[in-house]
Amino acid sequence: MAQKLRLCVVAVLAMALMSLSLAQVPTEEDLVDDILGDEMDVADDLDLGIAGDEEEEEMEEKEAEPAAPVVPKVTYKAPEPMGEHFFAESFDRGTLDSWVLSKAKKEDTDEDIARYDGKWSVEDMKDSKLPGDKGLVLKSRAKHHAISAQLLRPFIFDTKPLVLQYEVNFQTGIDCGGAYVKLLTQTPDLDLDQFVDKTPYTIMFGPDKCGEDYKLHFIFRHKNPKTGEYEEKHAKKPDADLRTYYTDKKTHLYMLVLNPDNSFEVLVDQTVVNSGNLLTDMTPAVNPTAEIEDPDDHKPEDWDERPKIQDPDAAKPEDWDEDAPAQIPDEAAVKPGGWLDDEPEYISDPDAIKPEDWDEDMDGEWEAPQVPNPACETAAGCGVWQRPNMDNPNYKGKWKPAMIENPNYQGVWKPRKVANPDFFEDLHPFRMTPFSAVGLELWSMSSDIFFDNFFITNERNTAERWATDGWGLKKAAEGAAEPGLATQMLTAAEERPWLWVVYVLTVALPLVLIIVFCCTGKKKTPEAEYKKTDEPQPDVKEDEEEEVVEEEAAENQKEQESAPGWSSSKDSPAEKGGEEEEEERDESDPSAEKLEDDVLRRSPRNRRVRKD
Repeated sequence: MAQKLRLCVVAVLAMALMSLSLAQVPTEEDLVDDILGDEMDVADDLDLGIAGDEEEEEMEEKEAEPAAPVVPKVTYKAPEPMGEHFFAESFDRGTLDSWVLSKAKKEDTDEDIARYDGKWSVEDMKDSKLPGDKGLVLKSRAKHHAISAQLLRPFIFDTKPLVLQYEVNFQTGIDCGGAYVKLLTQTPDLDLDQFVDKTPYTIMFGPDKCGEDYKLHFIFRHKNPKTGEYEEKHAKKPDADLRTYYTDKKTHLYMLVLNPDNSFEVLVDQTVVNSGNLLTDMTPAVNPTAEIEDPDDHKPEDWDERPKIQDPDAAKPEDWDEDAPAQIPDEAAVKPGGWLDDEPEYISDPDAIKPEDWDEDMDGEWEAPQVPNPACETAAGCGVWQRPNMDNPNYKGKWKPAMIENPNYQGVWKPRKVANPDFFEDLHPFRMTPFSAVGLELWSMSSDIFFDNFFITNERNTAERWATDGWGLKKAAEGAAEPGLATQMLTAAEERPWLWVVYVLTVALPLVLIIVFCCTGKKKTPEAEYKKTDEPQPDVKEDEEEEVVEEEAAENQKEQESAPGWSSSKDSPAEKGGEEEEEERDESDPSAEKLEDDVLRRSPRNRRVRKD
């Protein structure tokens, strides 16, 4: 029992420690140092109690008062591009000097909304955890926005990969709109002032949402080597659930990697959400089929596509009655007793009164509304009794001949195949058209979309280092400011009250099991305790048998005393004297009596065979 109590105490303490650990606020060292490493310039403003006597006194005063957990602060440092790159923009200069706002109008659109007059701004995020970290913000709702910037030099697809990445934060959520980026094709007539939706681009990449349709675009324009025309190729839809990236109001890193072997990867927050090959995982396919259906081929008129036909030799049986009804009255049914044939099921409401404004010329003759007949409430039924219907055993329905295999079946007709006159084979779709600018051409029903840290390079390690210096710092700051798990659980329960039931069951069920385990159970008998040790055990059964024998002897003695002619031992001086001597001997030597009992108990005659 003591061991069980110790186990219970340990279990309760473990649950208490687990609860405390869930309620703790994450430390800055866990959230910042583990993510950023030694390369980050991170300053912790938490008072650690090692700055002198004054700080120690302040800490003691704070400990005396219950206060909210202090949120660690992270000092922002603008990322610096290292390694080969074609474009790097962090907006930390606070200006749009290197960006060009479009002055064009969108074609085939109402004049009121055709102009690209949506506002852009460079500012901090609304709920920024990194003061000084600025970004490009889309400010207008229900407006066309277009802004672009030139690369340091055009990107040419050769033997090195393309790595494109940037950050997006939907600060107020997103109802319908995009946050994708376009890599504008290098052409002699490229004019960023006239950047519109029809401006040629090489790649379009990024998030887009409208309603409950969550997309992450990767589209590239492929040039047909035979005709010279461009056609959009769309990557397959990601299998991952993208909903969280649009609703959690956090900054997310979107990254596209194209490799010279035609493989591609789409990553969000440095996690792959989509991957494939340009040759096999794009729609429509890069290369057309070698053969196509002959457009001039037509199905012959006598072509038989029926796999089965009705048996022409089948005949309807003579006893087949197609006119027999499916159901007939049940002749065995009997009208229930107490059925009121003369009482209608519904009667006019006797309490109804004709409205005063009833006009018989306009409304017709007034009739009281119908109500159930109160006389039918206790009766088996009212009105004319009719026999209930039953399934007709002779019903067979309309006769149809049996179906047999069609001896003239020729299969499903298909037009013959002919060589595709437009066939070509491009085994290197990675070698796309060079691009020389990056642009955002967007329509959105939501405002305050935050963009930051655009980066284009041909070295993945360089891009990852840029991501660590930019997005990694944001993630650390946002993580340090997040509440503990317990606070998150309480917040979730406020939004969804049914979660309280889950919480109570999660906590109460283990406690109930612990109490049942610790405080209940079968009481162990002394025999069970002796079985666990080698100590000698008294023979309980033999003691009980001796008590029964003694009781039987006492009853026999009483019967003898009550029998006639019995003489008491009190009249015999010899017996009396003998008894007195025995009593004196027993009183003088109790150890002798105990020894005699032990001898009798151990005697083989008095010991019974015990069953295991």
